[in-house]
Amino acid sequence: MTHFSRKLLSTTLAGLFALAGSAWAQTTPDDAQIAGIVVAANQVDIDAGKLAQKMTKEKEVKAFAKQMVTDHTGVNKQASALVKKLKVTPQESETSKSLKSGGAENIAKLKTLKGKEFDKAYIDHEVTYHQTVIDALDKTLIPNAKNAELKDTLVKTRPAFVAHLEHAKKLQASMQ
Repeated sequence: MTHFSRKLLSTTLAGLFALAGSAWAQTTPDDAQIAGIVVAANQVDIDAGKLAQKMTKEKEVKAFAKQMVTDHTGVNKQASALVKKLKVTPQESETSKSLKSGGAENIAKLKTLKGKEFDKAYIDHEVTYHQTVIDALDKTLIPNAKNAELKDTLVKTRPAFVAHLEHAKKLQASMQ
């Protein structure tokens, strides 16, 4: 991974590392902030997936990107329906802002790449991103969700993130 890629990835993931229990974590998110973080994290991956669908010529990468858009859009629809039912408004936090900012930086960087370089950068990011989301779910989001339905939704969506991670790792290995 290049120096620039490492820097971009660290910026993109700073918010999730905070959730995973790093020194950056200053407060425990409440349910409204957790909902905002979930929506932001999913939107970041939806945006990257849409770009990858347009940019890649590799069948496997295109299929993976399409799956990311479909699955993460589904999670956001579930989250939106749940917060509406619970009468909770997803709330911005430093974490959700950091995720959005890092996602925008990732998109900007990916737009400068083509071909195999694009595919590798996209998939490398997906591997790290999904691992970090899983860590955040396990260490912060699930344990701190107060509402039982919200916690249950987080627990039920976790296997999809694990499947995405494994899929991305297989693609990453095939690119070596």
